[in-house]
Amino acid sequence: MTADNSVRITIDDSNGIPIWLQLRNRLIYLITSGHFAVGEKLPTMREMAVDLGINYNTVSKVYQDIERDGYIVSKRGRGTFASDAYLQNQDSAAGEAESLTDVFIQQCRELGVPRQDILELVQQRLNLVQ
Repeated sequence: MTADNSVRITIDDSNGIPIWLQLRNRLIYLITSGHFAVGEKLPTMREMAVDLGINYNTVSKVYQDIERDGYIVSKRGRGTFASDAYLQNQDSAAGEAESLTDVFIQQCRELGVPRQDILELVQQRLNLVQ
């Protein structure tokens, strides 16, 4: 993994969010926000596991999961690349809302906002809109 990629991905094992979910959410955020351009090669599973200090099987599970959802594509012998196939899966408003919610929650967590505060913020905003 390049130095640039290692800065993009961090894991916090003290925040209560499972490591695989943190990695999944962060990779999806980086792909959907354009930090990984479509066709850009991602770090190998082994590189990512070593750089993040996590189990290889955890990274493998995440890569399989996000490949199934269309965020990445693996090409045997060449590597894993960012994909935009996930866009085909997000035709519905619910899919788009889920993606936006994931990004919002991830950004709040990166800012250190506690879970309860995130929930209260969303509830307050919903009450204002109604």
